[in-house]
Amino acid sequence: MAAISSVPSPVSNPEAAQWRPWMRRALALAALGTGRTSPNPLVGAVVLDHAGTLVGEGYHARAGTPHAEVHALAQAGERARGGTLVVTLEPCCHHGRTPPCSEAVIAAGIARVVVAMVDPNPQVAGGGIAQLQAAGIAVLHGVCDVEAQELNRAFVHRLTTGRPLGILKWAMSLDGRTALPNGASQWISGPPARAWVHQLRSQCDAVIVGGGTLRADDPLLTSRGQRTPEPLRVVLSRSLQLPDRAQLWDTTPAATLVAHPPDAPAAAKAQLQELCSNYPGLEALELPHCSPAALLEALAQRGCNQVLWECGPGLAAAALREGCVQQVAAVIAPKLLGGTPARTPLGELGLQSMDQVQSWQVRRLQHLGPDLLWNLSALR
Repeated sequence: MAAISSVPSPVSNPEAAQWRPWMRRALALAALGTGRTSPNPLVGAVVLDHAGTLVGEGYHARAGTPHAEVHALAQAGERARGGTLVVTLEPCCHHGRTPPCSEAVIAAGIARVVVAMVDPNPQVAGGGIAQLQAAGIAVLHGVCDVEAQELNRAFVHRLTTGRPLGILKWAMSLDGRTALPNGASQWISGPPARAWVHQLRSQCDAVIVGGGTLRADDPLLTSRGQRTPEPLRVVLSRSLQLPDRAQLWDTTPAATLVAHPPDAPAAAKAQLQELCSNYPGLEALELPHCSPAALLEALAQRGCNQVLWECGPGLAAAALREGCVQQVAAVIAPKLLGGTPARTPLGELGLQSMDQVQSWQVRRLQHLGPDLLWNLSALR
């Protein structure tokens, strides 16, 4: 990691306080790109002239398009010279799909750069700040760092683990059922909760189900137009017992990927190839083994920062066992379904004692019409 000049933390540095309102504005701008920037992070920027007047702002809208700093500097023009750039993430210093932002900042004549968080990308990792400092630009970093880390926790998770951040979502009745004993499940939750699910999908790069969910529910798995393009729809199937017709095979609304292990039955693999021939955009992916971890590693290589598990109890339990779930979103409906052969959200986790039980932290508790949403994060 490149050397960065020591700067006191935002808590102890009086200078940081004056920049927090502007940084919060930059964070709000960054959030406008949610669900559209992967594999890149969410970044927002504002430019103030030498008198402290806002003269430019921007955010990273989509991978492959100009970064937030470039948009803000272009809007500011010559008024940026001698001014301050407030940006949620350290400016990049490497050539990727776009030129280095650090060079654009230097060329614009910016006198000061205020940064929320250092970029964890090994290609940057302090190098952008060091380059700015070497050009004589004053740099203050760590302003609203906690908020910036939270905004980009999926991006940071992928870079540090090699897997996308996983969200496990389910809807269940008050007595813990996800379906009636006969399998009927539409609809446990109400319209507000289903609209919330569409919004959640729009914030994810892929939505994952197992073969059982595909066969039982024939899901569509889109955000209903809240995101363009729609998230990748993924089926993880060990047996490849796939229906000839399914909403997921029509890739007009969204792309579909069917992942399977090498030892899937030969006849089933041949059927999948035939489906791929009949439905353009449908893709098959052979994994080294059929596991949530192997799937997420493959999705990370495709640039996914965040994925949503909308699967049945067996696959959900496997995802939890393999550390592929960092957040749980559970919708509880005020209904009682009953039934001795209960359909529950999770399969066997293999736990033998209470000290093996993972603890979760409540992120948010909110009402979705008559339903209640529990949003939980795994305790590190």
